[in-house]
Amino acid sequence: MNEYSKNKPRKYKERSISVIMPTYNNGAFIRRALASLFAQTIQDWELILINDGSNDYTEDVIEDYRQDSRVRYYRNDQNKGLGNCLNMGIEYANCNYICYLPSDDIYFTDHLSNLYNSLSASQNIILSYSGLYYDNTDNLGSGLSTKKTLGLIPNSSLQLVQVMHRKGSCKWIERNELVTADLDKMYWGQLREEGTFVGTNIISCEWVSHPFQRHKIISTTKGGGLAFYKKYYQVTEQIKFHNVNDTCIDENENAIKFQQAHSSPGKLKILIVGELGFNPERILAFEEDGHQLYGLWISNPEIHNAVGPFPFGNIVDLDINNIQSQIEKIQPDIIYALLNSQAVKLAHYIMVSNPQIPFIWHFKEGPLFCRNYGIWNEMVELFYNADGQIFINKECKDWFSQIIGDVNSQSLILDGDLPPSKWFIKKRSCLLSETDGAIHTLVSGRPYGIKPQDVAILSKYNVHLHLYGEFYHSMWSGWVDQVNQVAKGHLHVHPHCKPENWAKEYSKYDAGWLHCFDSLNNGELMKCSWDDLNYPARMSTLAAAGLPMIQKNNEGHIVATQDLITNLKTGLIFDTFDELGELLNNKSIMDETRKNVFKQRLNFSFDHYFHELIHFFEEVIKNTGKIIVNRDLLKSIIAKYFR
Repeated sequence: MNEYSKNKPRKYKERSISVIMPTYNNGAFIRRALASLFAQTIQDWELILINDGSNDYTEDVIEDYRQDSRVRYYRNDQNKGLGNCLNMGIEYANCNYICYLPSDDIYFTDHLSNLYNSLSASQNIILSYSGLYYDNTDNLGSGLSTKKTLGLIPNSSLQLVQVMHRKGSCKWIERNELVTADLDKMYWGQLREEGTFVGTNIISCEWVSHPFQRHKIISTTKGGGLAFYKKYYQVTEQIKFHNVNDTCIDENENAIKFQQAHSSPGKLKILIVGELGFNPERILAFEEDGHQLYGLWISNPEIHNAVGPFPFGNIVDLDINNIQSQIEKIQPDIIYALLNSQAVKLAHYIMVSNPQIPFIWHFKEGPLFCRNYGIWNEMVELFYNADGQIFINKECKDWFSQIIGDVNSQSLILDGDLPPSKWFIKKRSCLLSETDGAIHTLVSGRPYGIKPQDVAILSKYNVHLHLYGEFYHSMWSGWVDQVNQVAKGHLHVHPHCKPENWAKEYSKYDAGWLHCFDSLNNGELMKCSWDDLNYPARMSTLAAAGLPMIQKNNEGHIVATQDLITNLKTGLIFDTFDELGELLNNKSIMDETRKNVFKQRLNFSFDHYFHELIHFFEEVIKNTGKIIVNRDLLKSIIAKYFR
């Protein structure tokens, strides 16, 4: 960390204010933020500007502002996080009043004076806050749309830009303790213990909305998440990460210990391209078998897209900005591209750029998303030109054959998002039903296709639903409220359950829900929807705990999940919810189904198929070159990805 401004010490009046501005790669925003500070009616302030490792043009565009004697400029060589910058700013502040101006936000001219007048009204007041504008959007269809509040934004905490407080002994939570978008957890909660918060009742600033606001980078509901956060801020250490809905991931706690895993002579060098879905820990099986893994990850992961760097294993991550030279240096034996629609563009680019390397395409979901997003062509070309294709089930293979025909390449059937077998422990918990006599069912994820009136019917049979995951409590809050009205006492909500606790936590329930839907295909492949073809990720979760799987009867239709659980005898197939209530209360059927699930559970783990997958890789490598595919014809489209 270096202090760039060498201005002489200044004497500050009682009314003086220290404004702290943390910034990271906000060169396009920062001048407007600075202009709003320089336009304040109060001019007796100092600015502590902390550049938190920016690698954009920030320093160039603020050079003239740094000449002002009120500006003190510091720079961290690497990004250290918001909490570190704010603590640094408070430590260096010369004034008793502290304000914050994130470099993408703006003050209106009377902002500081309004906050000062409110805060200085009484010594009992520790913090004052203004009203603000937020979510300011403008489009051709509806024109300008701006939300406003005189205090808190709904479901949020006070924002930095709207606050002034007295300088005290409190410390901001830093990255090495916790990453969170909740400023109450980071600081305001501590400050409340020292005095009163008051509002100005005047809107005097804007919390500027854009896709790279810190809370959006953190929140999975807004397109962010742990992987995106670490990639954006270039974080390499393991962290404790708190999401917006109280889901907490502690990488140090969750890290799978990896004993002396090294690549072995004669084993494969595998370049994984794309993302790994819900269960990235499965890749440890490759390293445990002696293979060397490299990772090239998508840059726009969503909530269900796991990308590196991972807190486990020895995978070597590649820089997406320097792809080809790295691939040429590595010379991988095979490229393994997967998994969902978000990976299609990157996988396609890598395939057509590296026709000399054996390429396998493993697709989970969803082809219809590809059609909607305008990447249908790339998806089809991946299947058509891959040296090896992996389909999640036979139904999917048959469905894709309508599109790609009988291409001259090898294929394998394997669900793309199976968890490692280490979650499938033998020890199970006692059933809740043995204690209270009621029936308890599990919903791990969305209560997909279950209507509030369905829960009401089941409640007559003393059947309870247990919904896990704060994300779904929030997204389905209306559904939760309705169920609580029509089936009072029969819905129970629980926090997210970590994979290593699936067996212990979920095995206390009598059964678990798959997606509940009515198929309309009447046995015609052409009519199949993705509900008909997909294996939902929760199947493995239920199998790990030995839970019978609840599936609505779609006999006469093509439904992959129903075919699977019928063949394995792991499901409860029902036509009506009254019938389901009776099935769940039939002890002999439940006991027999539970035994079958536990017996078959490893069929739902990745390790069960690992050696078959490696054999498939080896066969593809051996046979590559015999497939007559002119990939050179596709190279002309490469440039469009990076225009």
